[in-house]
Amino acid sequence: MNREEDINKEKVKVYVIGHKNPDTDSICSAIAYSDLKNRTGEGCTDYIACRAGIVNEETKFVLDHFGVPAPHYLSTVRPEIGDIELNLIRGIESDDSIKVAWELMRKQDSRSVPVLSDGKLEGIVSITDIAQSYMDESDSHVLANAETRFSSIAETLNGQVICGDKDALYTEGKVTIAASSPDVMEGFIEESDLVISGDRFETHFTAIELGAKCLVLCQGSTPTNTIKKLAMERGCVIISTPYDTFTTARLINQSIPVKFFMTDENLISFQMSDSLEDIEETMKTYRFHNFPVIDKNERYLGFISRRRLLNINRKKVILVDHNEIAQAVDGMENAQVLEIIDHHRLGGFETLGPVYFRNQPVGCTATIIFQMYTEAGLVPDEKMAGLLMAAIISDTLVFRSPTCTEADKKACEKLAELAGTDIREFAHQMFEAGSSLQSKTPEEICYQDFKRFTNEGYSFGVSQVTFMDQEELDNIKKKVEPCLRTVMESQDLDMMFMMMTNIVETNTELLCCGPMADEMVREAFDIPEEAERIILKGIVSRKKQFLPPFAEALQNNG
Repeated sequence: MNREEDINKEKVKVYVIGHKNPDTDSICSAIAYSDLKNRTGEGCTDYIACRAGIVNEETKFVLDHFGVPAPHYLSTVRPEIGDIELNLIRGIESDDSIKVAWELMRKQDSRSVPVLSDGKLEGIVSITDIAQSYMDESDSHVLANAETRFSSIAETLNGQVICGDKDALYTEGKVTIAASSPDVMEGFIEESDLVISGDRFETHFTAIELGAKCLVLCQGSTPTNTIKKLAMERGCVIISTPYDTFTTARLINQSIPVKFFMTDENLISFQMSDSLEDIEETMKTYRFHNFPVIDKNERYLGFISRRRLLNINRKKVILVDHNEIAQAVDGMENAQVLEIIDHHRLGGFETLGPVYFRNQPVGCTATIIFQMYTEAGLVPDEKMAGLLMAAIISDTLVFRSPTCTEADKKACEKLAELAGTDIREFAHQMFEAGSSLQSKTPEEICYQDFKRFTNEGYSFGVSQVTFMDQEELDNIKKKVEPCLRTVMESQDLDMMFMMMTNIVETNTELLCCGPMADEMVREAFDIPEEAERIILKGIVSRKKQFLPPFAEALQNNG
């Protein structure tokens, strides 16, 4: 890793993101504001433009036109394992001894260590497993049952293999101590036993003659040449240890390979993308101290514990083009909001702490961001200028929307100059691309520019699509009308509306769904009951022209 990569790794990530079902302003403002923040920042923070939904056709045209890739899709900002510093406990291999595991636990101050094979998780060995190895001292066959390697026995006893195959496995027999006369030994030493002995020729000779598989000589004893020759002839491994008989007997079980005791079935492991909310429940169910974290290829990354959940690095977020929790990316209640840049009504958004909040009564968030470029003494480049211009054109319907202000017009004209683009010509191309909805499913059209609202105890959704000609509007209407109820029910809404706005004629045909939807709209806009279609003449703005009268009608009804 070079120095530049190391610096980037240490940068704090801040996600700049708009609302769900993003429109052109939401996407372009996120891109441009992240550019501005990166240019004015101190270099220790990486501002990343994101989106909370699918890029619509209009926005796709804008991005392609100016050669800007779509922002990263962020489905949630809930804390994930990746937001916590893992406990990087070093692992061992399955053939390593209990002693090796224990020493590694002590060195790393851990109650368990992972057992790995080529970096992949095979199992976990814990202090409990080591305790079990001591409890099994009463089982004199445990070393053979565990298929313990002779080299591990020698290593555990701080000794050395004098003769025999050190890499061979001890697979049959029991562990016994030869502290008796040769006559007595004949009564309890059997073929393939591991015999612990002191410095006695007669004991060594008798043990080998009785078929011992391994002879452990204590207190640094060494076999005579005669014993060595006999051992080699009979296939007996001889190990010399500096420990006394008692210590040898106490420690020898630590040579057992960890695979004999490790937990390798039904392992509970997590991945970096797992939400902390989900894993916390799992941790409560399984009362382990540590849980392994693996990647998609099952390679071990580290441990996570309940204690480490207290040190959560909440995702840092800047919101653009909205300030309502209902429109925010999932998990926003658990994120750290740093800034909000918006031009909509206040939506009752609550934050964990104080934030920089800039809200202006203009027609587009992009207008505010361009002002912030100017205030910082900076000029957006051609691409950023083009994106900001497109956002203003989209939100103000080329200055036709009642939300449009003089500030929007001036900003758009200046941005068009910087982008080298003709406003009218570009607007026609953009709206034409955006109104091409024939290839989309009814559900995709309904969610293309969908926003959820709550007023007077009622929850309702309002989608809006724009058209350049009436024929296309009529064709799309046939597709989406049956889908409104599906969207309403899936979103648990009381009412659902679709604003089908004709940009050229500056009017909107409204589709309604819900028990009170038609009645409330007719009351709000004084539409006669005999009128088959609800045509809202001169109404093109959801925020400024549709919502206020409708909210008043709901209030009167309540």
